[in-house]
Amino acid sequence: MGVRGLQGFVGSSCPHVCTAVNFRELAERHRSEHPGSTPTVVVDAMCCLRYWYTPESWVCGGQWREYFSALRGFVKAFSAAGIRLVFFFDGVVKPEKRDVWVKRRLKNNREIARIFHHVRAQRAQPGRSMFFLPAGLAVFTRFALKALGQDTRCSLQEADYEVAAFGLREGCLGVLGEDTDYFIYDTCPYFSVSELRLDTLDTVMLCRETLCASLGLRLADLPLLACLLGNDIVPEGAFETFRYRCLSAYTSARQGLDRRGSVILAVADHIAGALRPHQGEKRLEELLPLGPHQALFYRGVAAYLLPGQTSPWIVQKPKGVTAPHEQVPAASSGPVCTDPEVTQDPTNVEPDTTHQVTLCSDPEILKVARAQHVQAESYLVYSILTSGEIECSNSLEDALDQALPSQAFVYRPVRQRVYGLLLGGGAGGASTCPAVREWFVYAGNPLRHPDLVRPLPMNVPGGTPSVQLLWLNQEPGTQARRVDTLLACLDLSSSREELQALESPFQALCCLLTYLFVQVDTLCLEDLHAFVAQAVCLQGKSTAQLADLQLDYVDPRAVQLGALLVRGLTMLVLVNSACGCPWSTSEFMPWNLFDGKLFHEKYLQAEQGCAADVLVEQSRSRLASFHSLTAVVCKACAREDRHLASRRHWRPHPAGRWERQGPGSHRMSSGHSRAGQGQHWRDQGPGGPADAQLGRDRTFRSSRQFF
Repeated sequence: MGVRGLQGFVGSSCPHVCTAVNFRELAERHRSEHPGSTPTVVVDAMCCLRYWYTPESWVCGGQWREYFSALRGFVKAFSAAGIRLVFFFDGVVKPEKRDVWVKRRLKNNREIARIFHHVRAQRAQPGRSMFFLPAGLAVFTRFALKALGQDTRCSLQEADYEVAAFGLREGCLGVLGEDTDYFIYDTCPYFSVSELRLDTLDTVMLCRETLCASLGLRLADLPLLACLLGNDIVPEGAFETFRYRCLSAYTSARQGLDRRGSVILAVADHIAGALRPHQGEKRLEELLPLGPHQALFYRGVAAYLLPGQTSPWIVQKPKGVTAPHEQVPAASSGPVCTDPEVTQDPTNVEPDTTHQVTLCSDPEILKVARAQHVQAESYLVYSILTSGEIECSNSLEDALDQALPSQAFVYRPVRQRVYGLLLGGGAGGASTCPAVREWFVYAGNPLRHPDLVRPLPMNVPGGTPSVQLLWLNQEPGTQARRVDTLLACLDLSSSREELQALESPFQALCCLLTYLFVQVDTLCLEDLHAFVAQAVCLQGKSTAQLADLQLDYVDPRAVQLGALLVRGLTMLVLVNSACGCPWSTSEFMPWNLFDGKLFHEKYLQAEQGCAADVLVEQSRSRLASFHSLTAVVCKACAREDRHLASRRHWRPHPAGRWERQGPGSHRMSSGHSRAGQGQHWRDQGPGGPADAQLGRDRTFRSSRQFF
C-alpha cells in the first residue's frame, strides 16, 4: 500500500519528520538496554529491489552475478554491525488490490514501449530514469538471500502488514523500506532504504509521532487520514469532493502551500477539529460522506490495525466474531478490530473465511505447501493449490515484434501440466481439474479479467505419480520418479538419458533451451549458439570482468530473448517445486547460468557469423563444452521434428517475421503442436488450448473465459 501524496508532503513541508540515524549506534543502544537480545531489522524486500539492483546494465536481462555480489555486500554490512535481518516478500495479491495491480502493470507496459523505442532509435540502453527491474528479480532475490543464510519469508497476506506486525511483535529496531504505509502502522520505527549508506550504515528515520504533531493528529487518526487521502484499498478519487470541501474551508485561513500539501493539512485539520469531538458518539458514516464506499472505507481503516490493536474510530466487534486478519493462519495473524453488529453490516470488513475452500483438499499437502511458501522455498505452488489464481508481472517484451511471443504463451503449456499434476489427484485426473485463473501481462491483454487456463495431462513413464508420492515419499526410487515428472512437465521425456548425462549447471539450462526452441519456431541456430556460448564462458568469469564488459550496441530482439530465458528459469523454479524438488535450486539460479551483457555480446557475435571458437573466446575446453551442449539440444529438438537452421537460410516474411526456406517453412504459418501435449504459442488464445482458433484469428474477447 501507499498513501497518496504523503511522501512528497513530508519531504517538502515536514522535513523535521526525517531524522538522521546510524544503525550501528542503534544496535549498540539496543544491546545495552536489552542484554542477550539480538538487534533485528525487518526488511520490506519488495521496496528495496530497485535500490539493491546497482549494476549499470539492466536492459539485457540482468547482471545476476553483480546483483548477487551487491546483495552479499548488503548483508555483510549489517552482519558486521551485529544486526539480524529478516526479509519479507509479497506472497499474494489480495482481490481488493487487483485493480491497483492491473493499473501498475498497464503503466509498466507504456514504460516498456518507451524503452524499446529508445533501444531501436539509439541502439543503447536508456538512462537510469527509465530503469525497469529485470524479469524475475523478486523471485530470484528470495533464493539469493536464502543462499546467503538470511531469514527470508513470503507473505500469506499483505507483505507490509506482516512486516509491520513482525516488527511490533519482535521488538525490532525498525522497518527498512520505502512505503508511506509504514507512517500509518503503529509499529516499530520506519527507516528509509533510499537514504541508506552501506559504508557507514547511516540512514533517515521517518518519525510518525513527529508527523502527528505537525498535523495535529494522534497515532490512532493516521489510518483515517490515509483512507481519506487515498491508498491501495480506497481509491484516491473516492473522496475527491470531500477533500475539496476541506481545502476550501482550510485555505481561507492559510495560504502559500502547494495544493497537495494543503489538501493533507486540510484533511488533518478536519479530522482534528470537526470529527474528533464526535468520536465514540457517532459512527463514521454519520460523520463522513462514505456513500457507496462505506464498506471499503472501513476495510481500509482496519487494514492498518495490527494484532491486538483497536481503533477509536470503529465501534468494536462483539467477542467471538472473526476479524479480517484471522482468516489466514499466518505467523503474524491476529485480531483486527472491525465495525460490528451483523455479518451483513457494510462495516464488517471481510466475511468469515476461516474455513476457506481450497482447490486442494489434502490437508497434509496444504501444510507442506504453506510451509514452503512462507519459507520462500517455492514459487506459485501454494497459490495454485489454494486460490487457483496466479499472476506474473511485466517482462521486457517488444509489442511491435510479432516474431517473438510473450513469455506468457511460451511457458503456458508447462504451467498447464503443473496444474494437472497439482490438481489432478482425483478420478479423471487433469481432465476434471478446475481451470486456473492467470493474470499474465502480454501485448493486447487489457487485464480486465484473468485468463482461465485448463490443466493438461502429462506423459510420464510409468504413469503420472501423485503429489503425495513426490512430496512425502522418501523411498530410494522416488527421486527418479521426481526427475521423470519434471522432464514430463517440460515434455522432454524422450530425451531423458542425454539430458540426465549433462553436468551441473548445464542440465537445467539445456532442458530449458530444448523446450524453448521446440516451442518458439522463430528461434534459429545463432540464437542457440549465443545462449550456450554465454553459459560456458560465464563459468570462468569474475564479477569484475562481467561488470567491465562493454557492448558495441544494444539489439531489441536480444533484449527480449534475455528476458524470455530468465522467465523460463522462474518456470523451472515452479516445476521443481511442484515435483518435490528433484534438482538443487542452484541448478537454475541465473547467477550460475546467465549474464545479460555477456549473452548480448555473444548474440551480436553470432549474428555477425563469428565462428564457434570466437564465441567461446579461443578456449579449447569451452569449445568442447559448447559443441557438446549444442549437440544435445539440437538432437532433442530433432526428436520433436524441430530442426534448427541458421538465420542465413531464412527469408523475410511479409508480416515482418522471418520464415525458413524449403519444406519446413509450414511451421511458421501453422504453428508447431505436439499431439495431446499443448499447443504451440501461435495457436494459443488467451485462455489456453481451448482458444486455439482465437489465437489464429488474433482476436481477443473481453471475458476471455472459454471452455
